[in-house]
Amino acid sequence: MTQRYDIVISGANYTALSLACALSQALRGDLSIAILDRNPGSEDPARPNTSPRAFALSSASKRMLETLGIWSSIADNAQPVSEIEITDSSLEAGIRPVLLTYDNHLDDGEPASFIVPDALIAASLRQATKEARNVDWISGAEAASFDEIPGGLTVTLADGRTFNCSLLVAADGRRSKIRDLAGIGLISWDYKQSGICTTVAHEDPHNGRAVQHFLPSGPFAVLPLPGNRSCVTWTEERQEADRLMGMDDTTFLDELTRRFGHKLGELSLVGTRASWPLSMHLARGFIAPRLALVGDTARGVHPIAGQGLNLGLRDVAALAETITESVRVGLDAGDQQALERYERWRRFDSTLSTAAFDGLNRLFSNDTTLLRSLREAGLGLVDRLPIAKAAFVKEAAGLTGNPPRLLQGQPL
Repeated sequence: MTQRYDIVISGANYTALSLACALSQALRGDLSIAILDRNPGSEDPARPNTSPRAFALSSASKRMLETLGIWSSIADNAQPVSEIEITDSSLEAGIRPVLLTYDNHLDDGEPASFIVPDALIAASLRQATKEARNVDWISGAEAASFDEIPGGLTVTLADGRTFNCSLLVAADGRRSKIRDLAGIGLISWDYKQSGICTTVAHEDPHNGRAVQHFLPSGPFAVLPLPGNRSCVTWTEERQEADRLMGMDDTTFLDELTRRFGHKLGELSLVGTRASWPLSMHLARGFIAPRLALVGDTARGVHPIAGQGLNLGLRDVAALAETITESVRVGLDAGDQQALERYERWRRFDSTLSTAAFDGLNRLFSNDTTLLRSLREAGLGLVDRLPIAKAAFVKEAAGLTGNPPRLLQGQPL
């Protein structure tokens, strides 16, 4: 039998879960929502998560999670970033001059960003989704195709089950099957780089300072965590990343220490390490009839600025607002004008962000003498311009332009 939902969300990542929570809360459970999760059993909030990754959540993302009632379960283990330090040198440089440093607080004193462990965000969103009204989390379910029907779509799963809906949301990641089935093309390229991530403990306190050290192979970021711990994320050419990941812990720590330096004393590894290939893509469209793309399905950016999750949450806030306003005036969740408004809202920001992060990676992931000189001059100039620093902080906080209401901490 075919089951009917107002909205079917293909995928169960952070954007998918936060969208389900936002819509359930805004419309008081009046819409029926299905989350299609291809992984069995992943809806359990207590499911073990050994990911070493941590995310830099912007102030706007934090405000959204506060409004949704999710931040309270995160706050005690979220590390506010008090200051950001940027350096640029070769790996073997004996001295790493600090080219730019700035206070990471907004005018009202609120930190512009917070570092939150992956496992903590995952557990909090799973719990919130589990408690959301009229949301069904269907595990072991993968969308295989969809077809238009009068007034909606029919979504067919790989196991033959079918669901009718007014709106299908593709939140199924970078290699989205739904996006491909819709015929939405991509602008994309491979960086021939890999990201490496792990967590370290150190002797001395970080005092909330985040460090972005630019090396010829790519950025090396030190993100502070509660206690004397930091999440380290860095970029290497793919072959070198494979070599590093193949090392035993002692040798790997030696290589990490070469890049980290000794400012925080002796280092030790905490937990696991992970690596993944880096690429960029931008969907040529964010919507199709009764279909919307969100998160990594819409765009995938280089992690140089740590904004991937924040961009996805901006999608969620914009789509939730347009759907909510549409439904409240008597239209259905898949109204085309609402979807077109969502695309206009998110397309420009996504294009600008994708291009900016790609440009930064190309500018800093090299050791050309001329470019290094230009980088140093540019960063040094910004370091002497308080107004420019304040603008950077506000932009990173996600509070510029016309942010959706959830990102301003306002309920829908």
